[in-house]
Amino acid sequence: MTDLPLPPTGTALVTGPSNAGKTRLTARALDAWVAEHGADGVVVLDFAPELERDGTLLGGRLTRFTDVPAEAWRGVLEAHVPRAGGETNAESLSLAAANARRARRIVSAAPASPRAVFVNDATIPFQADGPDGFDPGVLTGYCDRADAAVCNAFESDELGVDDPVSRNERAALEALRAWADRIVEL
Repeated sequence: MTDLPLPPTGTALVTGPSNAGKTRLTARALDAWVAEHGADGVVVLDFAPELERDGTLLGGRLTRFTDVPAEAWRGVLEAHVPRAGGETNAESLSLAAANARRARRIVSAAPASPRAVFVNDATIPFQADGPDGFDPGVLTGYCDRADAAVCNAFESDELGVDDPVSRNERAALEALRAWADRIVEL
């Protein structure tokens, strides 16, 4: 991973607005890890929703930019897009809670001893709050079991700032920033 702005070990967080290259950079990091270490023990957690807005695809899976090796464990969240899918704050939070429940199941089913973890759209599971929420510490604790972890996360006010989903997402992003050894802002 020497040509990437990411460390070969430890934890990294890639942030930026929509279509800045976060998923592409995470895919490059995955490819570099597999080329150097193989796919054994690789875990891919793909939480990204896919939404077309004004002719542009927002979000998107890592498989848009790479082939995840068959030997890797892959957990894919069929994610709702709470801010676009809910007509009210309550509806948006309900969609976010459904994402949190599904993401909890995916993380709990992942292999107990990963060597490397790659997380696409890491804040999606943390957009709900209260008893419906999902603690970012569960994800970071899982990633800490690995030699390397690369997470990417949306960081922008382009989708909202004052709604509960956006506030919860910002709080999760702050937790991820505090956890990461290295932060790459795109």
